[in-house]
Amino acid sequence: MKILLLGGSSFLGRAYAAEALARGHLVTTFNRGRSGADLPGAEAVRGDRDSAEDLARLVEGRTWDAVVDTSAQQPAQAALSARLLRGRAGHYTVVSSLHAYADWGPQVVDEDSALLPCPADTPPGQPFGRELKAGCERAVQEGFGADRTLVLSSGLLIGPYEFGGRLPWWLERMARGGRVLAPGDPGRTMQVIDVRDFAAFGLDRLTDGTAGRFVTTAPPGRLTFGQWLETCRELAGPAGTELVRVEDGPLLAEGPDQVTPWIELPFWAPDLPDWQGIWRADSRRAEAAGLRCRPFAETARDTWEWLRTREPVEDTDAEGRKGRPEAPFRQGIEPAKEQRLLAAHG
Repeated sequence: MKILLLGGSSFLGRAYAAEALARGHLVTTFNRGRSGADLPGAEAVRGDRDSAEDLARLVEGRTWDAVVDTSAQQPAQAALSARLLRGRAGHYTVVSSLHAYADWGPQVVDEDSALLPCPADTPPGQPFGRELKAGCERAVQEGFGADRTLVLSSGLLIGPYEFGGRLPWWLERMARGGRVLAPGDPGRTMQVIDVRDFAAFGLDRLTDGTAGRFVTTAPPGRLTFGQWLETCRELAGPAGTELVRVEDGPLLAEGPDQVTPWIELPFWAPDLPDWQGIWRADSRRAEAAGLRCRPFAETARDTWEWLRTREPVEDTDAEGRKGRPEAPFRQGIEPAKEQRLLAAHG
């Protein structure tokens, strides 16, 4: 098959490209060349997806069997690409997020849960947050055709090439050794999915021509936060690295050492009403359709190996200028703050 990846050079897009190339598909990537190098074997087209001119240049004289959109962040972006590709491709996969569901967080969500209100024609710059993914879904379904569109409602993605992400932060924190703050309930279950498993499932459904929607994350109950931390400690921690449990209460207490859940201690979701459904998405429909998730230990091992061997990436932008990849959003607690909390509560 001929597959167009809108993105295709970093993390999820890279995983799609690697899997598609390994299966023998012909792959075209379309990106600005700032987030990483395109994989050998892919046709790389430079351009900005916000530019109608760049997209018109991309589609001129080209057709594809399918499109995979891993980079849509604004409904206007998604609407533009869907409109220009409608007559150039037979199938469109748009990667969305569990964040697009109105009840995600407090309640369990599945494919039939209500989306957040965000129109398909929402212009750029509007004060929306996670609603934007819902708008992107609507824009693709309306512009390309719902009968040819697959929506993958992604859970939390982890794995190699996760720049500035959550699993790399925990591995690198363990590598510093010493006493490590282990927040909250170690028995709380998690739902995270290896980016490579997500891409493999997406490509399976793409080649089948499947339309519709799947909640695409690991099934609940396979991994606890305590197992997550212990696996990271075993892989990356030097001798003597110690996990020190601190309950939710002291971390949430008002004051200068109050900890922001999820951000300062990645994937820490305290036992509060608004967080009850964070790790309880219903992925049974995807499992029945063939989703398979590898053990977390394998993902952590491969990610740690990548972290230890990766090299700085340098690439060109649309104008051919060399430069570093765009800086990712970084997470993690300041070491001094962690030490104060350990001294006070650990």
